Amino acid sequence: MDTVVSGIRSTGNLHLGNYFGMVRNAVKMQYENKCYFFIADYHSLTTHPNPVDLHMNIKQVMAEYLACGIDPDIATLFIQSDVPEVCELYLLLNMNAYIGELERTTSFKEKVRKQPENVNAGLLTYPVLMAADIIIHRANKVPVGKDQEQHLEMTRKFARRFNTMHKVNYFPEPEAYNFGEELIKIPGLDGSGKMGKSEGNGIFLVDEPKTIRKKVMRAVTDTGPEKQGQEPSEPVKNLFTLMEVMSDPGTVEYFREKHASCEIRYGDMKKQLAEDMINFTTPIRERINEIMSDNNYLSKVVREGAEKARESAGKTMRDVREIIGYRSF
Repeated sequence: MDTVVSGIRSTGNLHLGNYFGMVRNAVKMQYENKCYFFIADYHSLTTHPNPVDLHMNIKQVMAEYLACGIDPDIATLFIQSDVPEVCELYLLLNMNAYIGELERTTSFKEKVRKQPENVNAGLLTYPVLMAADIIIHRANKVPVGKDQEQHLEMTRKFARRFNTMHKVNYFPEPEAYNFGEELIKIPGLDGSGKMGKSEGNGIFLVDEPKTIRKKVMRAVTDTGPEKQGQEPSEPVKNLFTLMEVMSDPGTVEYFREKHASCEIRYGDMKKQLAEDMINFTTPIRERINEIMSDNNYLSKVVREGAEKARESAGKTMRDVREIIGYRSF
């Protein structure tokens, strides 16, 4: 049985990109693996250093995890900040993480461009904290989206570097867990890039139907194909990608044929896509609201999750201290 670790930042609601990029796989894998799912509230501070309501964000994401099908009786579901051992391993890994390799990461360069007023040390060492989250449970596999492949490779590098430096074979080098499928990258509605929280281009699992319709109808397209068989533009390709995920194959084929014959009406396509998204998200949204109102249940899940996560993390840190040379007199 493989050990799997997966996390998501606590910067607000989960969107469809989160769901199809990670959460859906998490629900499947919990029955076949030893799984640790966590809410990365430390990670969220790299881009939101002064969150308006961190506690409510954490509560919201926890409820969404549960509503999507994570079973806390089978998997370990916990909050990152409830496991202080992660911070200790993060510190130790930082001692052998080099500034040049961290500055070259694609995500760091993108964040520097997007938030030049907040280029903090946590942002630079984000891949190190991610590595600590994963290898502290000695994970073999990690469900990651395509945008996180480089970070996972760095996790493998840090695990390998620790083993080599101390002449041990302690940390596994985790691999991407994607069920043999190509890693999914869900696009946003703004015509470029991936779906994200801060970009304002996402459909969230808690969005009401009227909100979804409004967002989808504002999605970027183009003026339409000028000749038969013309390749769709990037924004339109994004819409088709979303439709391939949300709609049945016949619907997708219908609109592809309309585009190829220059008969497509983007308004009709958007209306169909919005309704398919609503059909998918409605039962999840209703379950989220039920869980959010049950504080006793949420408290029990968080408490038991922290206990299980700390048991695993504590054993790792005792081993790591012994390997490095921190021993009792």
